[in-house]
Amino acid sequence: MERVAARENCEPEFVREQVAEGQAVIPANHAHESLDPMIIGREFGTKVNANIGNSEETSDLAGEIEKLHTAVHYGADTVMDLSTGANLDEIREANVEHSPVPVGTVPIYEAVKRAGDPVDITHELLLDVIEKQAEQGVDYMTIHAGVLMEHLPLTDGRKTGIVSRGGSILAQWIEENGMENPLYTKFDEICEIFAEHDVTFSLGDGLRPGCLADASDDAQFAELDTLGELTRTAWDHGVQVMVEGPGHVPMDEIRENVEHQQDVCDGAPFYVLGPLVTDVAPGYDHITSAIGATEAGRAGAAMLCYVTPKEHLGLPEREDVREGLAAYRIAAHAADVANGRPGARDWDDALSEARYEFDWRRQFDLALDPERAREYHDQTLPGDNYKEARFCSMCGVDFCSMRIDQDAREADGEMETIADETDIDASPAAAVNRPPVGEHDASDVPDYSHLLDDGHDEGVADD
Repeated sequence: MERVAARENCEPEFVREQVAEGQAVIPANHAHESLDPMIIGREFGTKVNANIGNSEETSDLAGEIEKLHTAVHYGADTVMDLSTGANLDEIREANVEHSPVPVGTVPIYEAVKRAGDPVDITHELLLDVIEKQAEQGVDYMTIHAGVLMEHLPLTDGRKTGIVSRGGSILAQWIEENGMENPLYTKFDEICEIFAEHDVTFSLGDGLRPGCLADASDDAQFAELDTLGELTRTAWDHGVQVMVEGPGHVPMDEIRENVEHQQDVCDGAPFYVLGPLVTDVAPGYDHITSAIGATEAGRAGAAMLCYVTPKEHLGLPEREDVREGLAAYRIAAHAADVANGRPGARDWDDALSEARYEFDWRRQFDLALDPERAREYHDQTLPGDNYKEARFCSMCGVDFCSMRIDQDAREADGEMETIADETDIDASPAAAVNRPPVGEHDASDVPDYSHLLDDGHDEGVADD
């Protein structure tokens, strides 16, 4: 709590109160020794999660470690290992060992792998998988316990049915076995495991809408009512809870969705995937979803789950992780600025001042992605002399508006000089609202170079 308070620029007692009241969570498994603690709650900086993990087609440990450190480097506050391919234990243990940010999982995926067929999953197998992952140090788990037998008929009229992997697996299990969701019936036992290891619930939205046409329907909200019930049950066991939210929602329905969740779940932190505000842009869904994520953050969502350009199309690779995180760090920061988080706009003001002064090096250093900003500038003006120039290649010397404005102010003396006084170091902003992104205490993260082969870049996350 003291470390979280330092990163959020607030008092430890306020952190304690928010966690005690269930309004915020600190995902921190006792066994995650490399963790730099962080907090998720609407009264703190808006956080971003990055999904990583392998699939049946890609099962490379070195590639997964590279994706982990790429995610941390570019500003992920948490990561979720959604691996469904080979070497699940090896990859999960390596992620926990080498991650300074909380690691989440979806244990139903491993249960399917071990059972061979979703229908053959037993209650005992589910509890065994969950307990093992808790012992391995996983900080939070998505548990789709809100998908009930009575909810399934409500999905019949949808355009895209059930789009959550966990939700579809459990729906199949319920239909084939004629029994209630085992994650629901065994929820008290799961709470006991979570309490022992201090694992945080991320109550999954297994019936989330997969397109605009299905948004805010009876199935989605029926499941949400159950998640509200489960939130209170988990709190009774002394377990932290956040609640996952919808993935495709028209812009005009986003605030209603966030406020409804806050009401039903008694203020438990809301963790949303996007949401995507249009379905027409495969290949650009990091943009369609970042638009919705900004609005969700402005309405009170506590954490935004990033979407990459590969969403709906393929498994994200390193550059997709970078693009998705850039979009979502922008969304989270924009929401914090709009919500008036203390000092959030100081970063914007400092960069604007550097831009007006043609201080290119400081502008690069202050950028959300310094490497990208420097790369784009240097594509046309690569020489060091251009780092002192009062123009860029967009306008050139003669048509640079800021240069023209500066010259006019200096020439007649009647126009006041521009204020240049933002001190980022003295800003009351939380760590997520200051450069650089991806800044964590990684002193307890062991060296991982031995896990990489010659085709991977071990220097991507030296910080």
